[in-house]
Amino acid sequence: MASHRRPKQPTRARVTVLTSVAAAAVALTAQSASAAPAKPSKDEVKTQVDALYEEAEQATEKFNGAKERQAKLEQEIGQIQDQVARGQGELNDLRSALGSMASAQYRSGGIDPSLALLLSEDPDGYLDKASTLEHLSGKQVEAVQKIQAKQRTLAQQRQEAAGKLADLDATRKELAEKKKVSSEKLAAAQAILNTLTAQERAALKDEETRASRADGQRVDLGDVKASGRAGAALAAAKTKLGSAYISGHEGPNSFDCSGLTQWAYKQANVSITRTTYTQANDGTRISRSQLQPGDLVFFYGDLHHVGLYAGNNMTLHASNPRGGVKYESMDNMPFQFGVRIG
Repeated sequence: MASHRRPKQPTRARVTVLTSVAAAAVALTAQSASAAPAKPSKDEVKTQVDALYEEAEQATEKFNGAKERQAKLEQEIGQIQDQVARGQGELNDLRSALGSMASAQYRSGGIDPSLALLLSEDPDGYLDKASTLEHLSGKQVEAVQKIQAKQRTLAQQRQEAAGKLADLDATRKELAEKKKVSSEKLAAAQAILNTLTAQERAALKDEETRASRADGQRVDLGDVKASGRAGAALAAAKTKLGSAYISGHEGPNSFDCSGLTQWAYKQANVSITRTTYTQANDGTRISRSQLQPGDLVFFYGDLHHVGLYAGNNMTLHASNPRGGVKYESMDNMPFQFGVRIG
């Protein structure tokens, strides 16, 4: 006769273990899902990378400005230090001349006590006391007054040099800070780009190529021909199509945006400043409808990007580390105004 024994019920301990395992499995699944978020799409990557490039360029332009200030300060400090050195030599000569007067006076019958005081080991503290001058001859008074004037000038120059040295130190710290920020933003952008597959990167490049050309082919620049110095600057920039974008570079083989515009105008024998912020004031501001080939064109509210107007709503610019020097539609960036170099 068949046995109808009831199956053995799981013990309380076994139920507890099974429940714990199931809960752990659910927790691990949730943890795994949170630890591995969905991979961003190609379009999301482009948006993130473009934003990082903008932030890097903002830091780059501030770096360029600090670098320019550093060079100017170093030149000014050198000039002041040269002036101080010459002035110290002149002061020594004046003191020697006064010493010669004292020697002559001594040989003729004894040196005046006031003059002896001025020629002591620490005469500078006595030079401002008018009563001391009352006992000297006219020639001696004139010599002492020249020494006083030279000392005041040297003190002012030394104070000015000290102030500029402090400014230089602050500028060098700003340089290091802005370079660090720019490098970190570019590294973050590259890390995001590296998450794309080779096929996705190729597709992204294809899309960007349709909107712009680094080699200048199939770009309709219209019928307006560039002329004058602006035309010469644009012609020079065209020879750099396809060149690399590198923060802080100003040619001849790699550029950032303001480095390219400065270099291009230099080839046209026109000197403009180094940063977008200062180039915006290097000429006459004009509207979009007034643009002619070779004019500077500025983008974004804080003016951190500049290019050369190429015609037919196109700019020729050092775009970013991914695009380099290329043509691009001005509609791709928020245009602010143009500047005509006079």
